[in-house]
Amino acid sequence: MDLFDLQNNVKNNVPLAEKMRPNKLEDFIGQDELTQSGAVISRAIKADRLGSCIFFGPPGIGKTTLAVIIANSTKAEHVRLNAVSSGVADAKKVIEDAKQRLKMYGKKTYLLLDECHRWSKAQSDSVLGAIEDGSIIFIGTTTENPNLAMTRAIVSRCRIFELKALTKDDIKIGLARAVADKQNGLGNYRIEVSDEALEFFAFAASGDLRNALNGLELAVLSTHPSKDGIIEIGLSAAAGSMQKKSFAISESTFFDMLSAFCKSLRGSDADAALYWGFALLEAGCDPLILFRRMIAHASEDIGLADSSVLQLVVSCMDAYKNVGMPEGELALTHAIIYVAVAKKSCAVVEARAKVKEAIKTIGSIFVPLHLRNNNHSTFETTKTPYLYPHDFGGYVKQQYLPDEIKGGFYCPSENGDEMRVKEWLEKIKNK
Repeated sequence: MDLFDLQNNVKNNVPLAEKMRPNKLEDFIGQDELTQSGAVISRAIKADRLGSCIFFGPPGIGKTTLAVIIANSTKAEHVRLNAVSSGVADAKKVIEDAKQRLKMYGKKTYLLLDECHRWSKAQSDSVLGAIEDGSIIFIGTTTENPNLAMTRAIVSRCRIFELKALTKDDIKIGLARAVADKQNGLGNYRIEVSDEALEFFAFAASGDLRNALNGLELAVLSTHPSKDGIIEIGLSAAAGSMQKKSFAISESTFFDMLSAFCKSLRGSDADAALYWGFALLEAGCDPLILFRRMIAHASEDIGLADSSVLQLVVSCMDAYKNVGMPEGELALTHAIIYVAVAKKSCAVVEARAKVKEAIKTIGSIFVPLHLRNNNHSTFETTKTPYLYPHDFGGYVKQQYLPDEIKGGFYCPSENGDEMRVKEWLEKIKNK
């Protein structure tokens, strides 16, 4: 076996998604608000002035690809590390080489760090000086919000760009390129992908082009050609390769089912909520979507009528995350039934709407003197001092709202625990 054969073996084992990474900004898919002509990244690349930055967003949307394109579009060197497998020693070696390169050849160096949120504080601190003095230009990529997952020191030295999940049209563009590309894609196969299959790949990928390309590659390689030598990829092949059921291929159907699930919860029909919830699971819906909807319903449709619902749903979601499927389905079922049968109240939603409207109409806000921060000066400037409720048994009547606002935002219903809240509020207001 010669060197050419070895290279071919390596190339043949590279996943389609990796082989189809674009090399030029004009071939990059999605994120038009950042990358199209005249947008900030496009202008920065042309001027070679982007500087250190962090790209974050969901998987499979092109964060690493964009970082590599930026590095390749300049005259700079670039070194790529992964935060999972690299450490302080690796970073110091990159910095040392970068300083020598800059000193001897005047050539800048990009440090591309995948999964940058996985670096510890010590690892992050090891590159701070080099970022500040320009020895390296740092580009990190991560699925986590860097403001929450990374050290403040390194975040403060970088521009933060949030990348969005790709649209179905973006996914279709990527799939079409892969089917037609003879050098890096599947263009050397005789492939026919039905419109239904293409639609399913785009929907089931959930904005992740890598996921869609992996599914397409598996479908092509696992489908026997017809007598005419054509590999026909239909809906069943697409569904099998994406490991999702095909009856929910329509995006509108998916959201219709999700709507039916939500309205069944609101309507206190546990049977219907269970049916639509598990139908969504069979259609490939992420269980966390159902949990997130129930968390919203716990405040939107139940609120103080039964505040324990919110706690229970969050606990069930944690249980699902810890035990996984199939046992996690029990926690999901528990949550669905509990939300459905709970007493209902929309007082929280109405209170939010009323208070936001009041804030819009009031204009400038005047804080009553007795509520201001400096109580001593307040006592000297008003004859109405602040009354400490605990000096009066836990409640004392006094003004808390600005003069222009009369209140009435939260109006408890007579359902569940909220009836007791209503009675309590009426009691103290009549004191």
